[in-house]
Amino acid sequence: QVQLVESGGGLVQAGGSLRLSCAVSTRTSNLRALAWFRQAPGKEREIVAAITWSVGATFAADSVKGRFTISRDNAKTTVALQMNKLTPEDTAVYYCAASTYYVGNGNYGLPRLYGSWGQGTQVSVSS
Repeated sequence: QVQLVESGGGLVQAGGSLRLSCAVSTRTSNLRALAWFRQAPGKEREIVAAITWSVGATFAADSVKGRFTISRDNAKTTVALQMNKLTPEDTAVYYCAASTYYVGNGNYGLPRLYGSWGQGTQVSVSS
């Protein structure tokens, strides 16, 4: 079981930036992808971005393309989500998730492919 610990959430004004980090611990040899999801109050959990673990290919939801960037460090112990030009609509709890399945453009956003989840970190954007 992969353990994930998120950090970096907080309160920011619209137009500002935040950087989330997800520390990946324990066994990662069968890890295939990491992703960030978010869930706003009263809404379903939705994909934000994903990255394949070995190659580092990235995918992002249309709502965040050009503003958010997902990356991982070369040691493959941390996944980051750089969030720029934040809007109040980005307010949500952000979750890091890990998958042992290969993901691509057609399935990277399916929560059921991700078997490990972090506890979440709150991001609040004021107008």
